Amino acid sequence: MAPEVLAPKRTVTKTVAAACLQNYIGGKEVKARTTQSLSVTDPSTGQEIATVPLSRAEDVDDAVRSAKAAFHKWSATPIKERVQVFFRYKMLLEQHRQELALLVNQENGKVMNEAVAEVEKAIEVTEFACSMPQLSSGEILEVSKGVECRIDRHPLGVVASITPFNFPNMVPNWTIPNALVLGNTLILKPSEQVPISSMRIAGLLKEAGLPDGVFNVVHGAQEVVEALCDHSGIEALTFVGSTRIAKIVYTRATAHLKRAVCLGGAKNHLIVLPDAHEEMAASNIAASMSGCAGQRCMAASAMVAVGPVDHIIDRLCQEAKKIVPGKNLGPVISLQAKERIERYIAEAEREGAKILVDGRGATVQGKEGGYWVGPTVIDFVRPDMKIAQEEVFGPVLVIMRAKTVDEALKIENSNPYGNAASVFTQSGAAARYVMERASAGMIGINIGVPVPREPFSFGGWNESKFGACDITGKSSIEFFTKLKKTTTKWNPESKANWMS
Repeated sequence: MAPEVLAPKRTVTKTVAAACLQNYIGGKEVKARTTQSLSVTDPSTGQEIATVPLSRAEDVDDAVRSAKAAFHKWSATPIKERVQVFFRYKMLLEQHRQELALLVNQENGKVMNEAVAEVEKAIEVTEFACSMPQLSSGEILEVSKGVECRIDRHPLGVVASITPFNFPNMVPNWTIPNALVLGNTLILKPSEQVPISSMRIAGLLKEAGLPDGVFNVVHGAQEVVEALCDHSGIEALTFVGSTRIAKIVYTRATAHLKRAVCLGGAKNHLIVLPDAHEEMAASNIAASMSGCAGQRCMAASAMVAVGPVDHIIDRLCQEAKKIVPGKNLGPVISLQAKERIERYIAEAEREGAKILVDGRGATVQGKEGGYWVGPTVIDFVRPDMKIAQEEVFGPVLVIMRAKTVDEALKIENSNPYGNAASVFTQSGAAARYVMERASAGMIGINIGVPVPREPFSFGGWNESKFGACDITGKSSIEFFTKLKKTTTKWNPESKANWMS
């Protein structure tokens, strides 16, 4: 999802400034137990827009106490009443759509249409949560004359969510509506690089009528993440970030007997066959590799060209050149990210790859201090190259060549990730062949970003996800609830058998 989410190389300020964001605990802003903060910058200019506290483990304790105190009453509230809060919250997201998108634009750098789309997805996820009374109802069956068995779903308790920088609004809302409608209380740890949106989300939830303490925000970095993993008062945890950190978080959280689902990185392969629709394939692939500046785990980062597809590659390069930094392409999140991405490109070039479209050294007039990388297309990349194996997390597409579909699938199957894979073809048989054999949790056919829509869940395979459930959709019901099974007998006159 993101190369790193812990301990970024950011300037640490020794004293918390007056304008520093605060934690949100018990329905109000609370000063963190720290004297240290991080600078939050606008990636398009490099200028500071806020500071965020580096909270301590004691702040997590405060949030857990608040969430525990709120849990009994919230979980005892009938689900059809809990869901009313989220009908109102959905309306507030719709009413404040542009404001929320502007916050995403300012702290993450996304162009406005991408920021609006992110908020739209948050609205869709909330709409799905509003259907929970119908989807999470229990079961009952008469298993013998006069004997009934029933299953009821119960919330887990206090849960936590650790979210990345690339979707400041959408990813927190992957967990907030579902977890809370199902009766849990929640502590959110947003990325310290994009903490502003989470505070506005907290305000809208309060306005929607969510009781104090049900939702809490603790800002910070590694110490907060470790405290959330270790805290005995937290029953479950979700994480979205890099694979390296996802493994650490999953291992640490489960070692403390928590449920955990941790989404990691990706290297999504798009297999392009000669019969693919030229315009559709080129435009979809260009949009997939550059959308959100390539900073999304569903980005097309590796194309496998099968046979004679140079006409599609030529068209792809034409489409990529239409993507202009500062116009329809936002910056990457930090100077460190820009430098890392450009190192990948330079190394591939030194190893013999051919740069078809070069986005290095991009600048935007009036925003020269921003972290800009233009769209980059690199051909004749070998599968053993570093850029072909690792998640670059920028607007960069590498092209590898294959003679057959089976050779292309071998390349796709050999990569350690398994978030998404797509095939571009007009052959239904070829599409099904790839769909059945690609080693990925989300498959696209003539689609560059195969993100499932609600109620279908989001989650990859292999090194892209750790945990048994997906993070959204119907699968999230299994994650955020536990089952209580009750067997009842009221009729002593009924004929007894082994089931009674």
